[in-house]
Amino acid sequence: MKKQSVDEVLQQGIHGPLETKPDERRQFLGTLRERIILALKKNQVTEATIYPQVEREMKKNPQANLLLNGNIEYAALSKYVKLAAKYKIEHTIVTNKERDTDIGLLLAMDHAIDKEDIYITQKEISQPEPPKSKGLFAKLFKR
Repeated sequence: MKKQSVDEVLQQGIHGPLETKPDERRQFLGTLRERIILALKKNQVTEATIYPQVEREMKKNPQANLLLNGNIEYAALSKYVKLAAKYKIEHTIVTNKERDTDIGLLLAMDHAIDKEDIYITQKEISQPEPPKSKGLFAKLFKR
């Protein structure tokens, strides 16, 4: 282990411990790109309905964490907070007053997964469920 100089110790005392990739962490709400399952931009988070891809990934990854941009009004974030509660996923609202990012929501792991495409560019249209069969009579007399 490398011995720290007096200046390094003083700098860490003043500014806090050194962290890896600080610019990347500021952009990605405190986490690293390599840990992200999916990302939504701020304007996507403020849409009226949730993105089905977020719910699907929450179902598949119950150990994930939801990171939300605290510079977005809570009314827009609450639908995702409720979704996270439904799947027992921890969520954190991250507010960085010094540097704003266009990221609105991240679903991330606590370890590297190195997923290539993290940005959701368009909302999936959820398929309506086919109508339930009403029995033999309904099958005989289809409209």
